[in-house]
Amino acid sequence: MAPEPPLLSMSGITKSFPGVRALDGVDLDVLAGEVHCLLGQNGAGKSTLIKVLAGAHQPDTGTIRWRGEEVTLRSPIAAMRLGIATIYQELDLVEHLSVAENVHLGHEPTAAGFVVRGRTARESTAALLKRLGHAEIDPARLVGELSAAQQQIVSMARALSHDVRLIVMDEPSAALDPDEVDNLFRIVGDLTAAGVAVVYISHRLEEIRRIGDRVTVLKDGRAVAGGLPAKSTPTREVVALMTGRDVEYVFPDRPVSPPPKEPVLLVRGLSRQGEFKPFDLEVRPGEIVGLAGLVGSGRSEILETVYGARKPTSGQVLVEGRPLKPGSVRAAVRAGLGLAPEERKAQALLMLESVTRNVSVSSMSRFSRGGWIDRGAELGAARAATRELSLRPDNPSVPVRTLSGGNQQKAVLARWLLRGCKVLLLDEPTRGVDVGARAELYAVIRRLADEGLAVLLVSSEVPEVLGLADRVLVLREGRVVHTAPARELDEHRVLDLVMEGSPAS
Repeated sequence: MAPEPPLLSMSGITKSFPGVRALDGVDLDVLAGEVHCLLGQNGAGKSTLIKVLAGAHQPDTGTIRWRGEEVTLRSPIAAMRLGIATIYQELDLVEHLSVAENVHLGHEPTAAGFVVRGRTARESTAALLKRLGHAEIDPARLVGELSAAQQQIVSMARALSHDVRLIVMDEPSAALDPDEVDNLFRIVGDLTAAGVAVVYISHRLEEIRRIGDRVTVLKDGRAVAGGLPAKSTPTREVVALMTGRDVEYVFPDRPVSPPPKEPVLLVRGLSRQGEFKPFDLEVRPGEIVGLAGLVGSGRSEILETVYGARKPTSGQVLVEGRPLKPGSVRAAVRAGLGLAPEERKAQALLMLESVTRNVSVSSMSRFSRGGWIDRGAELGAARAATRELSLRPDNPSVPVRTLSGGNQQKAVLARWLLRGCKVLLLDEPTRGVDVGARAELYAVIRRLADEGLAVLLVSSEVPEVLGLADRVLVLREGRVVHTAPARELDEHRVLDLVMEGSPAS
């Protein structure tokens, strides 16, 4: 007897956006009643793939088969009608509507061809909430009054209000405490026991081993592994597939001992609810401190909170002994902080402007007099800053969009040099940078530190953190689990800590 075909089969799926090939021939098979885990770092293509599956994006090429039949998912409604529901990490609930109204939004109960409101919708919703183990949630209550965990339950109830056969869950445990995670896993177990398939996306690898049946790993828009057994595949193998490297790391020599100076950056008890626990940190002039951890461990959130782009729940950031106003980028920049963010094209660069304007934008008061900009002074200052970093081409008048990834990153660094920053925050400084340019950036970062700059570095590439940093804080699920000089760590030790660690010092 021939085996039953997969419930879902996606073959050769490609999807491109202007300048980006998000999916490059991805295959994904999902069986009825299984938990199929989808793994990959930020930018690997997970979000694009599930939006294709949800009907929110149309693939450029490739085929989708549902229960053995080729289908075209022209819209989210078309996907839902087939029985495919997606629960995104950023929940798409309407806060000013009730729980019942959200659950039935777009497919309100009807009788004799008329929409039935009120008690019928509430009773139907109450039955779904009871099935999910949350009968305490009042169907008449406004969604905006619920906790994040309760809102997620409402999203699940909405999915189950359809005749769902496959549910996609995008980071469903991100806002849950341990008891709520246990309830989530109970729900998933009940669904799969009834034959419903679940595509489960999470950065928490211990969850994958606990709940998953099979794993597909995406990297750079491609499926580098498909259908791996979730419980028996070594975690280190999964991590290697997610972060696979094909470049050699060439790092400059670091100082023999850290500089004997007072810290320029002090972090005391800083936390942000749902993202990272309270921790302390200090960085001295001339020192590079690295934050190591898997995606989802809180690394970037810490950097953005120190910079003032996110407001902390508790704690304090001090520069040269003076506390910064929480959640204020303006205060951070005035105090001498500069951030080179992970998504430099979207978050740091003015892609249609010249290199000069990108370098000078944070220092415009230096070149502005009475509402007029001294173009000559601006150009001269930008040229000096870019030459110090050997930015190519040596012409700051060209549009920054014409530069390579490495030289675009140098333009961001030049901006903060021109501003005279004292603390440089680097988030994935070599992402999208080729091998030769990586070595140049490593040398630039080390030289800036040797000249007295304090550097706080985040990278998903463990060798990069260990090769550049003087001291390393290892993060796991928003908690600092280990702190040590980089010389005392190796990649295997760090991976063991980020995957299995417990709080330590």
